Amino acid sequence: MARTFDDLVAEAAAAPVEGWDFSWLAGRATEQRPSWGYQRLMGERMACASAALDIQTGGGEVLAGVPKLPPLVVATESWPPNVARATRLLHPLGAAVVRDEDEPPLPFADGAFDLVVSRHPVTVWWEEIARVLRPGGTYLSQQVGPAGVFELVEYFLGPQPADVRRERHPDDARRAAEAAGLQVVDLRSESLRTEFLDVGAVIYFLRKVIWMVPGFTVERHRDRLRELHELIERDGPFVAHTTRFLIEARRPE
Repeated sequence: MARTFDDLVAEAAAAPVEGWDFSWLAGRATEQRPSWGYQRLMGERMACASAALDIQTGGGEVLAGVPKLPPLVVATESWPPNVARATRLLHPLGAAVVRDEDEPPLPFADGAFDLVVSRHPVTVWWEEIARVLRPGGTYLSQQVGPAGVFELVEYFLGPQPADVRRERHPDDARRAAEAAGLQVVDLRSESLRTEFLDVGAVIYFLRKVIWMVPGFTVERHRDRLRELHELIERDGPFVAHTTRFLIEARRPE
């Protein structure tokens, strides 16, 4: 039996959104994955490291999936519910979790780590990454690229200016890394198909990824959500495109 708009809205509005686990969307949304396999690459780097830092770990889910952690592992996170979630998940694995407000400086000494990783960081403080890396150390990160899911963003906010659509471009990341004294050894980018199968999936996504549509609430956007529900019911999944890029940089010896 088809679920009503009100049923879908109520369910998605009540769903918990702490952490960085999107399993609630199983069967309700799909996202094509980048071909490079970030967690596999991170696991390979972790297996060879002696001291590693995971910046903006979220709920610690990605780090917890690494098969072999280094002797010293630290994760940072700013959002208190995620700090608590990451602590519960990572402490039994031997990783320390530090609450950090995601503003420089990082609370670590110069050259403290031979590996720094970060999946989908909101901000990247390149000078701080270079500072806490040991000579010869590596930074590996998968990041959200420009105009990610902008079909959905512009559905709610209208057409965005060209400079906004270009934000988070991988070429800018390369320049910033090099300006901080790092050598970029790998940079790849892909556009990935994303489908939202019902309006509840959209609500959950926008409640969790709060910077996509700033100030999003069900109450404020109810009329537009109802129109989207009717569109999906009539035409099928709402299709958007996510951009991702992988960047790997090293601090010179």
